[in-house]
Amino acid sequence: GSGSRPIEVLGPFSFSIGDTSGYGAYTSGGYMHQVKQKQSVSFLPLPQALAAPDFLVSDFAKFERPMQLHLGFQALDAYRSAHGQLPPPSDADAAAEVLTRARELPGAVESLGAAGSPEAEASERLLRNLASGARGELAPMCAIFGGIAAQEVMKAASGKFMPLKQWLYFDAEECLPDDGKEALPPAETAPRGSRYDSQAAALGWSTQEKLGSLRYLLVGAGAIGCEMLKNWAMMGIGCGEGGHVTVTDPDTIEKSNLNRQFLFRPWDVTKAKSACAAAAIGAMNPAAKVEARLDRVGAETEGIFDDAFWGRLSGVCNALDNVQARLYVDQRCIYYQKSLLESGTLGPKGNVQVVVPKLTESYGSSRDPPEKSIPVCTLKNFPNQIEHTIQWSRDCFEGLFRQGAEDVNAYLSQPDFLSNLERQPGVRKTTLEALAANLVDKPISLEQC
Repeated sequence: GSGSRPIEVLGPFSFSIGDTSGYGAYTSGGYMHQVKQKQSVSFLPLPQALAAPDFLVSDFAKFERPMQLHLGFQALDAYRSAHGQLPPPSDADAAAEVLTRARELPGAVESLGAAGSPEAEASERLLRNLASGARGELAPMCAIFGGIAAQEVMKAASGKFMPLKQWLYFDAEECLPDDGKEALPPAETAPRGSRYDSQAAALGWSTQEKLGSLRYLLVGAGAIGCEMLKNWAMMGIGCGEGGHVTVTDPDTIEKSNLNRQFLFRPWDVTKAKSACAAAAIGAMNPAAKVEARLDRVGAETEGIFDDAFWGRLSGVCNALDNVQARLYVDQRCIYYQKSLLESGTLGPKGNVQVVVPKLTESYGSSRDPPEKSIPVCTLKNFPNQIEHTIQWSRDCFEGLFRQGAEDVNAYLSQPDFLSNLERQPGVRKTTLEALAANLVDKPISLEQC
């Protein structure tokens, strides 16, 4: 009851609250609550920020890139102001003009290197690729920056999280053919009146055709699976001649899935995830060739996912929620020498691991720490460990004897309970039904109980 005060952290399990001479004699017990302090963040106006940028590094293997891209984007803006449009793909003259404009900016010599130096050669290649791909549009890059922008909007609206400060640049030059070492010929990037014109402007039509002919297996159609399928449909993966995507997931859609698994809608609840995801992708890109299956990928389904099936695949993508299934798919990929894209999320955190046969380590080469929590879908639909049944019973007990009682107490003690409940449409109906069961239809005798 003494209010907030600064503390000194002494170790991972202890801290000091400072001078306690003003308190009475200590007897026992006591509670501490963390109080987050408000912090004001200021940002430079755009002209000053352009001249003295503060970078948030997104790739620690490319420390020099942020300043080079900072100059490159200013040069692109100057080019568009002068010509009314961005540089065309594979236009050597336009790329040279962008480079010239970048070298005229303050700090160019230090960041781009002196003419003829190895540093200058690398920076010139980067700016050439930046200019050539300026009209390009890649669905995964749009997803990255769209997600970042949405997070910043939420931060500004809530005031609860620290915003990015101040410039964030992200590039994936290594995704270009031959790592972008040579410029693509104009015929490779010329528009063809296709929905993939903007992607071919960056990657070239040869790469686009290879993407269309890929045959991929996606294991899982949850949050990551929905994002992957959406990106693949927008990129045309498996949409060309010989291409095919198989998505398999034995799980069904629950109401709690709708806040993050964006291919599903309220009327899809109780339906199979894989089938609904495949149908949504078909609406996004009618050329998508997606086969939906309800089979688990495991030892018990090796008769379905047999040698012939694995032999036809170009690669595998995991969108799973448990380590055991990841390890099994990893072992299959090692056996059949297939590339594996492994990823996972936990709240706002995420990780990606690309496994290439005979080039990188496999997923199973390094073990993840034990899972601290059990995914809800595994708990409700596919419990396979004794811990799952224990957690299921705990959740059931809390739902029957704790949550309902807490809602009743809150309803009786908080005058604004119903108005607050109106702002939570996802739980409003079930909460009101529970209140009615506990307050209106409650048993009043031992026999009724």
